Amino acid sequence: MTGKSAGSRRAAKQSRVNLSAALGYAIGITLLIVAWGYLVYVAIDFGSSARSGQSAGWWLLGLASLGAVACLFIGLLLITRLLRLLEQRPKADDGHPAPPRIPGGRRAAR
Repeated sequence: MTGKSAGSRRAAKQSRVNLSAALGYAIGITLLIVAWGYLVYVAIDFGSSARSGQSAGWWLLGLASLGAVACLFIGLLLITRLLRLLEQRPKADDGHPAPPRIPGGRRAAR
């Protein structure tokens, strides 16, 4: 078929979500959030022992706080990667993402 409106009659194939990668991200996020909660609990405990006079408690409080911050940061990074994986858009024929659809069609875009 030739002409002005000739083109493919089939839509671009929808890309499938890699479920094993999504499951891996979900497990990693869960483990990091649990580790973050535990480190916050331990930091509170070390803080109370440091205030009662144990000088080593301050160092342990600092290390636990730093570990909790690292766990939370890496967890947030994994959440963004999981969301990016789940919202994959179909690719055009040239490999680039398809442009976003404009509501109303081409005439409304003018």
